Amino acid sequence: MNYDLLKRLCETAGVAGREERVRALVQKEIKGLFDSVETDAMGSLICTRQPSRSKRGVKPTRVLVAAHMDEIGFYVRHIDEQGFLWLNPAGGFDPRNLFSRRVLVVTDSGDYAGVLNPGGKPIHISTEVERTKVPGTEEFFVDLGRDPSEVRAFAQIGDFVVMNEPFIETPLKVISKAIDNRMAVFTAIEAIRRIAKARAGHTCEIVVAFTTQEEVGLRGAQVAANACGAEIGIGLDVNLACDTPGIPDNQRVTKQGLGVALMVQDSSMIADITLLRQSCAIAKKNRIPHQRAVLGRGGQDAGAIQRAGRGARCVAFGPGTRYIHTVTEMVDKGDLEATIALLTAVLGEL
Repeated sequence: MNYDLLKRLCETAGVAGREERVRALVQKEIKGLFDSVETDAMGSLICTRQPSRSKRGVKPTRVLVAAHMDEIGFYVRHIDEQGFLWLNPAGGFDPRNLFSRRVLVVTDSGDYAGVLNPGGKPIHISTEVERTKVPGTEEFFVDLGRDPSEVRAFAQIGDFVVMNEPFIETPLKVISKAIDNRMAVFTAIEAIRRIAKARAGHTCEIVVAFTTQEEVGLRGAQVAANACGAEIGIGLDVNLACDTPGIPDNQRVTKQGLGVALMVQDSSMIADITLLRQSCAIAKKNRIPHQRAVLGRGGQDAGAIQRAGRGARCVAFGPGTRYIHTVTEMVDKGDLEATIALLTAVLGEL
C-alpha cells in the first residue's frame, strides 16, 4: 500500500473551493491511467477510462465514481488592527475540537503557520463558569505571531485556513487531518491502478470524478453528475466509526476492523437495493470483509449523483473512521485495503 501518497494527499492544503493543489497532485499520480482527463467549471477533475473488453451486443454501462478533494477549513473574513485573522467556516466544525490548534494560512504570497484559539480569558484568570463555556466558531481567531503591519501586507480577506498537523502511521492505523476525504481520492487512484494491471479488464465505462466543494453541499458532484449522465454512481467517503469509549454500542454506526462499510442510508441518499446487494455479493465472493451502515446525519457525493439528470442507481462505501472532522481522523489499514479491493472488484464486474 502506497501510504506515502496518502500522506501527501492528506497534508496538502485544499479547503472547499480551493482544491487546486490537491488537483495538481492527483493529475501527476494518474498519468497513463485514463483515456481522457479534464477539469470542469467547478474545478473537479473528470477522468474517463474506456472499457478494455466488451459484452457482445451490450452497450457499456457508464459508472461515475466520486471522491471529493476538499477538506473542511476556513476563509479569512476580517483582519483586525492587532493583526488577528477572524474566520468563516467552510464545512462543519465542532468548536470543542478547535482549541489551541496549529493552522496554515494560505495566501497569494505564500503559506504562513499560525495558531487558532478563541477569544476570552486563559485558565489562570478565568472563573469556573467561564471555563465551562464552549465558544462558537465565530469566536476563534488566528494569531500569526507577527507584527500587524506585516500581516496586513500579505494577508487579505478570502485567504483560506486549514489545520496544520502531520500524518501519522501506526502498525494498524493511519491518522491525519483530511482523511475525509483524501482517503477516497487515494482509494480511487489505487483501485484504477489495480484495474489497469489486471488481465481480466472491465466492460463498463469508468468515470472518476475527483470533486470539489462536497463539504459545503455536494456542489462539485452535482455538476459532474449532470454532465456525465451515468447509469450507476459510487460515492467514496469515510463513514462514522463510534466504536470508542463513551458511546453506546447501538450508536457506533460502524466498527473498525470489520471491513469496508456499505452505506444503506444517510441524509443525502438511500442506496439502490439491487446495487447494494450486488456489491455485498461481490465482497463476499472475493472474501472482502464488509459491513453495512446507516448514518442518521451526514451525506456524500452519491446523494448528488442519484438525483442528477434522469437519475442514477447509487451505492456508497468507505472505511469506518474515528474522530471525523478533527485533526485526528483515524482509519484502520485493513478497512482501507478492503475499500480499495471492493471498488476494484465492483468496477471489474459492472
